[in-house]
Amino acid sequence: MQMVTTDVAHRLLDREPEREVLDRFLECARNGQSRTLVVRGEPGIGKSALLDYAIHSASMFRIARVTGVESELDLCFAMLQQLCAPMLDRLDRLPGPQREALRVAFGLTAGHPPDRFLVALGVLSLLSEVADEQPLLVVVDDAQWLDQGSAQALAFVARRLLAEPVGLLLATRESCQELNGLPDLVVEGLCDDDARALLASALHARVDSAVEREFLAETRGNPLALLELPRGLTATELAGGFGVPAALPLSRRIEEAFRRRLVTLPADTRQLLAVAAAEPVGDPVLVWRAAEWLGIRVEAAEPAEAEELVTFGSRVTFRHPVVRSVVYRSASLHTRRAAHTALAQVIDPELDPDRRAWHRAQAAPGPDEEVASELERSAGRAEMRGGAASAAAFLERAAALTLDPARRAERALAAARAQYRAGAFESALGLLATAEAGPLAELQHAQIDRLRGQITFTLTGGPDAPPLLLMAAKRFEPLDAPLARDTYLQALTAALFAGRLASGGCLKAAKAAKAGPASPVPPRASDLLLDGMVLLITEGHAAAAPTLRRAVDAFRNEEVTTEEGLRWVWQVASAAGVLWDFDAWDVLSARLVALAREGGALPVLTFALPLRSTVHVFAGEFATAASLLEEACSIADVCGSRNLRYSAAGLAAFRGHEDETIRMIEATRKDLCAAGEGMGLAVLEWATAVLYNGLGRYEDALSAAQHASEDPNEPRFSAWALAEQIEAAARTGHGERGADALRRLSEITRASGTEWALGIQARSRALLSDRDSAECLYREAIDRLAHTRLRVDLARAHLLYGEWLRRRRRRVDARERLRHAHESFLRFGAEAFAERARVELEATGERARKRTAETRDQLTPQEMQISRLAAEGATNQEIAGQLFISPSTVDYHLRKAFRKLGVKSRTQLARHVPPS
Repeated sequence: MQMVTTDVAHRLLDREPEREVLDRFLECARNGQSRTLVVRGEPGIGKSALLDYAIHSASMFRIARVTGVESELDLCFAMLQQLCAPMLDRLDRLPGPQREALRVAFGLTAGHPPDRFLVALGVLSLLSEVADEQPLLVVVDDAQWLDQGSAQALAFVARRLLAEPVGLLLATRESCQELNGLPDLVVEGLCDDDARALLASALHARVDSAVEREFLAETRGNPLALLELPRGLTATELAGGFGVPAALPLSRRIEEAFRRRLVTLPADTRQLLAVAAAEPVGDPVLVWRAAEWLGIRVEAAEPAEAEELVTFGSRVTFRHPVVRSVVYRSASLHTRRAAHTALAQVIDPELDPDRRAWHRAQAAPGPDEEVASELERSAGRAEMRGGAASAAAFLERAAALTLDPARRAERALAAARAQYRAGAFESALGLLATAEAGPLAELQHAQIDRLRGQITFTLTGGPDAPPLLLMAAKRFEPLDAPLARDTYLQALTAALFAGRLASGGCLKAAKAAKAGPASPVPPRASDLLLDGMVLLITEGHAAAAPTLRRAVDAFRNEEVTTEEGLRWVWQVASAAGVLWDFDAWDVLSARLVALAREGGALPVLTFALPLRSTVHVFAGEFATAASLLEEACSIADVCGSRNLRYSAAGLAAFRGHEDETIRMIEATRKDLCAAGEGMGLAVLEWATAVLYNGLGRYEDALSAAQHASEDPNEPRFSAWALAEQIEAAARTGHGERGADALRRLSEITRASGTEWALGIQARSRALLSDRDSAECLYREAIDRLAHTRLRVDLARAHLLYGEWLRRRRRRVDARERLRHAHESFLRFGAEAFAERARVELEATGERARKRTAETRDQLTPQEMQISRLAAEGATNQEIAGQLFISPSTVDYHLRKAFRKLGVKSRTQLARHVPPS
């Protein structure tokens, strides 16, 4: 291993536990086991020294190091571009969408704004490509100053690395939201002996023991404090303790120590340092050109270098990140403005117009329309690169530099939109308040109401969003009818999410939309969806079914743009569920997942994957459903989206593990009530009914199903719950409650008219019928469901028919049905239903085999997902693009799956995993 330099070893003194952590970190990465480590600690605690230790210990590694700079916080992908710049010769090796996303994000080419997560995936693939040639160590110092786009991309990479020789090492002072949850190393002060030794190395005179104890106590072992705080104190002060400052927060004490050294420097030197601090890359050519513009001579650097504050060489390097921060913050307003003015003057407006605009904005002493307009143009370029956060920063600064109140309000509203797209919801709300302070047109008022409603819905999904969206839709009516209808559809969607927790919210939204602008001729697909949902809520399934079917067909069969698909297909697929149209639900949910994957729209995927997983649950493909849910959760963790957690409850209920399912349901119920998301409560009640019907606890099933089916605000799961209510009522002797549920279910299923709907209707009628008609109905149910992929409902029909036959002492006939049900449930992993079938089967005199774990059950959900895609013919690179992981990670999981399944080819693999 490469030896650590004497300087690094001296700065670290002992730090043996921390060095051991870093040594293990490097060893794992060297061996192809990716590792991420966030080094946390206060300024001066030794984070940078530990990073240096890792770099000097990283034999055989390629090193990529960047440092976050406070003045670059608002520049889109600034640090990410600096990190990736030396690797861009490998861009052509990346899949096309990722390659173009990076090229656009880094301003190398024009194009449609890339999704930020597609940019992050491109970075992941790029790092993986580099690491294929040589182990790679990525080092990021002062990560708290990373721009939002760079921080989010690196956090994404950190959570998706697995089987590459890549080490990602980040140092940060305070908690950084994007980095929360990653493995960390908290750096604390030196032990007393090491602190005493370091203090002695910094002292120029003998120190009184009481003063030494005071220094050790106040610095708490902070190395930079131990080195810097004694500077400037005289021998008399050190001997007597008269120079020990009054107690201040340690970070302030360290900064104050550097500030004292700065004030002794000549004015030209301080101005030169301010220029260097405001220039983030450490480019000496740019710094010296700015200095020349200010009339500063080269000799001005000498006092700063003599004080060991900075080095002017092939790069401009500050002694410590704290020094850069202190230099910039302690400079007078005039000095900072002069530095930014000089940098703006020497930056090529053709090569780097946005950084030039930002420096001009920082230099502006007051309102300046020319600078504001330039910032507005920079915001447009940032948007095109996918940098919504940067666009928002440019626009917010542009608004601050705008004197005209109307123009200022317009720019503040544009900044609020950009902040919303960037996920900075609180900032967006603040900018809306700024916009509302100016003179606004009615259209702008409507836009503000709509944006506030969208933000509220995104944040909570609760009952506060629908009224805001309805207000906006009403305002849009005389101004923009199509936009009014789209906003009504958003309001109705928000009301459905809030469900029972927004009393009367769905009906109010539906009535308002019905009274609004009529559909155009011909109607858009979204217009059909809105009209169908309005009819469903105001007049019921029978009235709504024809229009909903047209909407489903339009989205399924007609050309719908990617934007329309990402916005509305989730609701259309849900409408297919309302219609009991499994084929359309299958096609639309698959399309939504594909659209989200192709566009890198990870927040949409967190909704699309649970929707798709439920298709697989009904098809009896529980392993595939589980892998999709796991993927949704991992993506939600990465992008901070609200994941539909309750979707997992349906899978758990069918699996039949009571304790686990009830714990999940109760925990989710609390979260939903806190968020005001009432739709999920009906889902949980339906899942509870399924669980207890499987376990044969019919009274509990009846209670849960009745609660779910009585929810008028949830048209899909409340209808499904009616079937559970009928089964439970038939088993508990509550014929009247069962008959009422059957009447309501029949109205819905007749309107739907699908094989699924009519099969469930026949099965439910059979449960409440007499001897002569029941058998025909059971056979009808089985015949209809056999023509679908609904294997779970088909198995349940066989189970109910078998139970009915056994009770009529037709044991031979019963065995055939019960055997089919039992084998099916075992294959699915529906353990409670399988046990119910086993008990019935043994009551016929046939001994049922016990469940044995199938080999494929040993696969993790991600192994199952990757194996399924590989079996369908996807390459490793294609799988990586779909699942937002690297090709190396795909290969790692495939090798494990091959070993577990005992196969040697993808052709053999196809025999062991279910199709999508």
